[in-house]
Order: sequence, then structure tokens, then C-alpha cells
Amino acid sequence: MSPSQHPLDTPVTYVKRVGPRRANVFASMGIHTIRDVLHMYPRKYLDRRSIVKIRDLWQYVDTGTEVTVVATVRGKDIVRSYKKRERFILVVGDEQSFMDCIWFRRTRTMERLFRKGERLALSGQVTDFKGTLQMVHPSFDRLTPQKDDEEDEHNWDEMFNTGRILPIYTETADMKEVGLEGGVLRSIVMHALEKYGHSIEEYLPEEIIRQRNLMLYPQALPAIHFPRSGDEIQRSRQRLKYDELFFLQMLLGYRRRGARLVPGISFMVKSGLARNLVDQLPFKLTEAQKKVIKEIASDMESSKPMHRLLQGDVGSGKTIVSVLSMLVAVDNGYQAVFMAPTEILAVQHFTTIRQLLEPIGIEPKLLIGSQKKAEREPVEASVANGEAKIVIGTHALFQESVSFYKLGLIVIDEQHRFGVMQRLRLYEKAKTPEVNGRAPDLLVLTATPIPRTLSLTLYGDLDTSILDERPPGRKSVKTAVRSKNERDKVYAFARDEVNKGRQVYVVYPLIEQSQKVDLKAAKDGYEELQKGIFKEYIVALLHGKMTREENEDIMARFRDGRIDVLVATTVIEVGVDVPNATVMIIEHAERFGLSQLHQLRGRVGRGRDQSYCILVHYLNPFNKAAAFNRGTLTERSFEKAEEKEKGMVRLETIASTEDGFKIAEVDLKLRGPGDFFGVRQSGFPELKLASLIDDRELLYIARTDAFAIVKNDPHLREHSHDALRRHFEHYMKPLLELTRAG
Repeated sequence: MSPSQHPLDTPVTYVKRVGPRRANVFASMGIHTIRDVLHMYPRKYLDRRSIVKIRDLWQYVDTGTEVTVVATVRGKDIVRSYKKRERFILVVGDEQSFMDCIWFRRTRTMERLFRKGERLALSGQVTDFKGTLQMVHPSFDRLTPQKDDEEDEHNWDEMFNTGRILPIYTETADMKEVGLEGGVLRSIVMHALEKYGHSIEEYLPEEIIRQRNLMLYPQALPAIHFPRSGDEIQRSRQRLKYDELFFLQMLLGYRRRGARLVPGISFMVKSGLARNLVDQLPFKLTEAQKKVIKEIASDMESSKPMHRLLQGDVGSGKTIVSVLSMLVAVDNGYQAVFMAPTEILAVQHFTTIRQLLEPIGIEPKLLIGSQKKAEREPVEASVANGEAKIVIGTHALFQESVSFYKLGLIVIDEQHRFGVMQRLRLYEKAKTPEVNGRAPDLLVLTATPIPRTLSLTLYGDLDTSILDERPPGRKSVKTAVRSKNERDKVYAFARDEVNKGRQVYVVYPLIEQSQKVDLKAAKDGYEELQKGIFKEYIVALLHGKMTREENEDIMARFRDGRIDVLVATTVIEVGVDVPNATVMIIEHAERFGLSQLHQLRGRVGRGRDQSYCILVHYLNPFNKAAAFNRGTLTERSFEKAEEKEKGMVRLETIASTEDGFKIAEVDLKLRGPGDFFGVRQSGFPELKLASLIDDRELLYIARTDAFAIVKNDPHLREHSHDALRRHFEHYMKPLLELTRAG
């Protein structure tokens, strides 16, 4: 260990009972140091003070209450039952009574895990099966040491019986393979605390600790592992949650401050190109659009770079707002770039923006990866010499061969779908000699409504504008949930709409893990409709495997009304505007996320006629009790039942509201913040304890405190911030480079 290294940064191999094999498993989990071990928080606790005797379990049968028993293994067996399905039965008992524990999966592996005579703590819900108490798939904690752990001086079984609260950690198969489970994990954490606990130092200012009534960090870290009471669990968790949110908000505070320290471009907002375009639009801007345009214009006039997030529900008019913003840059002699996450979206945006700009004589350029060299090189040349005023593209804009002459505004559509470093490269490309190193303005668009807590986390450094007004004349989309048994009625209704001169979308899911299967499903659906109920009409198929030319041709014909029914995968999720399309049928709707369903529904209801979104699901009811009695209940059955329940919640949510923010709140609860957008954000510290759903008030408090420090003492030079500066510089500062890209 280096003399200058902090003791908590000592490799985990210095802890007793962590050899090379266990160290490798820890490393695969991102645990390398003593600090990492101490921040491996328990997932729950075993309260020895409230253990239930087996004989007393009858009062908990079928109540849904999770209880814990301490028992000894009396016997075990693998039994074959209905349709030769296997289940593993573990018979356990205490002084007077017995109970069966049942596993339906990995039965051979489970059978090898236990040995007669060992003591276990088992937790789960209790059921009565023909007069026998049972726990199905209980969680368990081994209280008897394994052979290679018997030499440990800590008697964990004795410790367990002293009325303490014991931590239960998440255990993976790899961990169990090397004995990293139960008492062994507790022992490792205890050894780490005994040897290095004196090195845990407080880093938050005393004023914050006192004002927020926080537990001291040197007390909170040991207490979360080995609490003496339920109150200690709550107080230690509250402190460590605060820390997670506080440092996350400090990063955002520094990013916000840094963005405003860099010199920007002070644009003159003239009544030129933008006014000309507004005068020629076939529709009037909404009041919400006018308000947002004023906010953007004010930012662009400032000498500080604009960093603004524009949230707008599907069909709210984000595209025209971004085009008018780009025209301000062009009017001032600068270039503007519009970046989309996929080629299909880039092409769709290019088509829409080109049509908007045609009346004022500006020709945008398209730059995407699939372009051939002969097509791409002239575009790159026009971008480099300044001839191209507005460029629309994808990640191809990051390529080394692309250089800008005088880039003044970057518009990023659905920013969360880009990598942090990708965005950083584009941002750096803009600082050319022609703009004297000044940073371009940044406008971020999202059609995914973001709950406020998540917005403060992902976009906490950006000013926010919201388009919350439906364009005049548009009606609400009527949404219905239908089962697969009602498909005939659904398509008969769609045919009636086509007979009235309307157009129809039929969407099939496309999931990464099974693209070929899903693509075939879309093709089969296309053929079924073309030869069946819509045989008298023109039906077309659109999917992501088509060439750009094929995609453009189909979309152009659908917009012009030359295609009646468009069968597609999710390529039409964003950016397609066909006012005459009044029906959206989503097949296998249970397989879509809430955000996707909301986006897809936004493809209809864009004209003055009543529109409909019909969610066709293929979920079958599942009776757990009946499956158990038949002997067909498995772990996978439980998982499927849970998936079905979540699927129905999603469908019922979409059917009950068009409010994107309400939908986003439900989506956040169902999926959690990490997967809210389908990808995990990089460049941010992990939230292990804090919840953006349950800890909103704590997030606002931590944000207030962190932003105040960044504002009043950005270099952390005050004596009260010495420990905070050391901690931040060592553990947080490396993330600042990533977060600069936003």
C-alpha cells in the first residue's frame, strides 16, 4: 500500500478471509477496496428479536406477511410430480415442529447446497399445503459455518442468538461458488470495520450535519451493517442516501457553473429568417410555443452559452421551435446542427425540416453513416467551408473527417440515447478558430416527459422549458385495451376507418434480443392483412432493415395518402406526422414500455378528425394457487405472472390518461431510474440506497445544500470544507470531465 494512499483505499485482499478467488468475484462486482466493501450495503436485515417458532407460523398462513424462522435441516429430497416436473423439498425443524421449503428450479443445485444438521434462517411467506406448512422459494441465510470457515474466531451462530439485527447481502451464483454468503460476508465486513473503521472520517461541513440532523458518517457506515436498533437502520440509511444525492448534485452544480464560465456567442435576435418562416407557416404558433421561443431567444442573446432542455409531449411542436432557433444562428452568420439518435429519425427530421425551410430558400444538409463516399464527401466539404448552414445527422457528425466552419447552435433530439463521450466530442468540435473558442448554444429536446426528480438528476444543470399545450383543433386520442380474442373486431373497426378515407398504422414490437423473430412477426402480420381484411387496399411494410431510399419512399407515399395501411416496427415511434392517419393498432402491446406506447400513440391525433389507439395484448390470466396444486408452479411461473401484472398496469395507465408526466411517473416506478430510458446513464455516481421516487424531499434538500456550496465556495477553500475538498477531488472530480458533455 502506498504511504500516501488512504487506508480505506487498501485492496480488499488485505481483509481476512478474502483470498484470490474471492477477490476476483468481488472485482467482477466492482468491489476492489475496503471502501467498496463498506459501501456494499445490506439489502435487508434479519431481526433476531422477532424470530417466529415454526409452531406459531399458522397465524401467518396466506396473510402475505414475510416471516423468519431459525431451523435445522432434517431432510431433503427431489420429487417428481405432474408432467415429471421436479421440485426440491427441504425439511427443516426447530425444537418442536417441522416445515417444508420448496424450490421448483435448479433442483439439483439446490439439493447440493444443504446438508443435514446445519442451521438456517429462512424468510418468506407461509402457505398451508394439505396440512403441511410450506415456504416456496424462501430466502435463506446459513448460520452454521462451512468447512473452510470453521477456524474463524467469530462464533456467528452464537452472535445470531444474542438478539442482534444481522445484515443480509445480495448473493450471486458466483459469490456462492466461492463461499461469499451469509456469515462469511458478515465476517468480511466486520473484519474490515475492525481493522480500518478508525480511518472513516467525516467530510460534510458541521453546519449541514447540524441543520439537516444527519448521523455522523463514521457512525453511519458501521451502523448500516450492524445496527443496534431499527432507528439506527433508518438514521444510517438517511445519512448515506443524503450523501449519494448530495455528491450527485455537486457534480451537476459544477457542470452548471462550468458551462456558464465558458464564453458563449451573443446572438442578435433579428426579425429575419425566423419571422419570414413564421409568416409562411400554414398554422399559428401556440402560446406555449411563443413562450418557449422567447426563453430561447433570451438565452441566445446572452453572452453565456445556452444550456436548455425543451420537454414537449408528442405532437406539441418541438420541431418548429428548434427550426426557428436554428434560423437565429443562421441569421447571425453561424451554422446550426440537429442531431438525432438513429438514421431513420435523422432522415425523418431532415424531410420535415427541409419542407419547413423550402419557402424561405434554405437547403439543409444530411449527414449519416450509411451514405456512400460520393454522397458524403460533398456534404462534409460544404460543412467545412460554411456553405451548409443547417446540418441534420446522427453520430456521423462525430467523425474525424467532419469539421465545422462556424458552429453556433447544437440541437440534440432525445439526448439520453447518446453516449456521454459522443456528445462531448461534438461539443468540442464546435470550438473552432472562427468562433474564437466560444462555446455554442445547446438545446436539448425530449418527447419523453421526465418526472421532476429524474430531471433534477439527469438534467439538473440545464434550464428547462416545457411545451404543455396541444395545437389548436386537435382532439384527444381515444385509447382502448383489447385482448387477442378481440382482434377481428379491432381490424373490422380499422377497415371502417379506411373506408372513410382515413389511414391506419399497425405496429409490431422489435426487441434487441429477438430481432429476427419480431421482424418475421411484422412480415407475417403484413402478409396476413394484405391478403385478408385489407386485401382491397394498399398495405405497406416498414422496418429498420430497409434502406434509406426504401424508407423515404414508403413514408412519402403514406404521407401523400397513397398507402392505406402501414405495418411497421417501432421505427415510426418518433418524427412521423401524417394528419390523415386516425388509427394506431399496437400488436403485443404488453411488450412495449410505457414511454414507447405513449410515443406511438402520438403518431395519431395529429389532424382534426377523431383518432384511436388500440392496444392488443396477448396476456393470459394466471392462477398461482391452481398451478401450485397441479404441481406446475415454477420460479419462472412466478416471474411470468409478475411480468403480466406489470404489463397490464402499463396498458391500463396508457388507456386512462394522455398526460405524459403522469405516465412517466408510473414508468419510473415500474422500471426504476436506471432503466427509465432503456439505457443506463454513464458519468454519474451510482445510487445504491437513494430512490428518486421515494426520496424526493431529500433530493431537493441535498440539491439546495450542494448548489449553495458550489456557488459560495466553488474551490472549497474554506477551512470547514477541507475534508469535503479531499473527498470530492479524489472520488468525484474524475466524473466532471464526463459530465461536461451533459
